[in-house]
Amino acid sequence: MSVLLLVILHMLGCLEQFMLSSGRGAAESCVQKLIMAVTGDETAATGDMPAYQIRTPTTTLPQGVVMAASPGTLHSPQQMAEEATRKRELRLLKNREAAKECRRRKKEYIKCLESRVAVLEVQNKKLIQELETLKDICSSKTD
Repeated sequence: MSVLLLVILHMLGCLEQFMLSSGRGAAESCVQKLIMAVTGDETAATGDMPAYQIRTPTTTLPQGVVMAASPGTLHSPQQMAEEATRKRELRLLKNREAAKECRRRKKEYIKCLESRVAVLEVQNKKLIQELETLKDICSSKTD
């Protein structure tokens, strides 16, 4: 039983990180499924979830980039090329940040799934032991 508690505590830590990164709804759903998996009680998973503070993601992307010149004043091909290069660099930077965030969220999701697997393995072992005990009791009664 203590192994199960350790796994649950580990999962809650994982879920807290997942909740902070992907929003409360997804984490609540994951927590509810885990409660159902551990307890086997569907009504236990519908209770109120603890209120977590959701942090807003911090990003290193520039906010509200101001153009050096309005599009009407760009006359020279060099200025137009510089503007196109600046826009491309900004797009690439945003894409890198988005990809980095996506990889981080995927890792958190994988950790949550691994924790769920651990809980379900413990529960499965417990049920197998219970089945063996019941088989022994039935076989001793029929003898």
